[in-house]
Amino acid sequence: MFSSYRDAEHFKTENGYEIDGAWYPRVTKIVGIKAKPALLYYYAEAPNYRSAKASMEESAKEGTMVHEAAEAILLGKSPDVEPLIRPAIQALRDFLSHTEVVTRPEFVERRIMNLDHRYAGTIDALATIGGKFGVLDIKTSQAVYRDYNLQTAAYNEALKNEFPELATRWILRLDQYQSCNRCSATKRTKGGRVKVRRNGNAFVCGPTSHDWAEPKGVAELHEFPSWQSDFRAFLGAKQLWEWENEDWLQQVGYV
Repeated sequence: MFSSYRDAEHFKTENGYEIDGAWYPRVTKIVGIKAKPALLYYYAEAPNYRSAKASMEESAKEGTMVHEAAEAILLGKSPDVEPLIRPAIQALRDFLSHTEVVTRPEFVERRIMNLDHRYAGTIDALATIGGKFGVLDIKTSQAVYRDYNLQTAAYNEALKNEFPELATRWILRLDQYQSCNRCSATKRTKGGRVKVRRNGNAFVCGPTSHDWAEPKGVAELHEFPSWQSDFRAFLGAKQLWEWENEDWLQQVGYV
């Protein structure tokens, strides 16, 4: 059977965390077992697999830049912001000017672990927004996908005993795009990949005659208060992930 892992140690490093002498699979790796139609379209539109992979890696670097800047700002710092991500970060600043988000250094990039269900992860932040305390997950995607609910549900379930006041979870989506000054088309550039979308049935401009405005940032907050149903779905994904990786999990002593 084909495997992308060199050996058991490589599998452990790629898929989980070593905590207090025990290894736990990572939430994001578990959720990755679920089919992602949008990702299939992404690969289908790319010239080849290699270029799609390179674009994804570059996109991940940009996402890390946004995360680091956003988390610093949430803690009241004034980080240097790369021009590449400046519109998204300015949108975050504008959002925070009318929405109070309160967190603390020990609540940012916090490692979580669920001993009962044997998984671990790292949350972006725990925060209080509108008087409610919950998990805040930052995304730099072009939409809020339902898969995120599995991830955040796992985080909330792992934290509920430590924080009885935990009441909700949020996705904070930060993105940026350009609009055509002549028609309603939009252009999104991520990881060096350009995606132009029409708004309606057809472009008013030709494919090469758009007049693109300066990039504009997006910051939108989505709340998902209940997580029990999503957590049950997460456990289903975890069971499938364990089945898929049974041989490796036996080698590392997880099963």
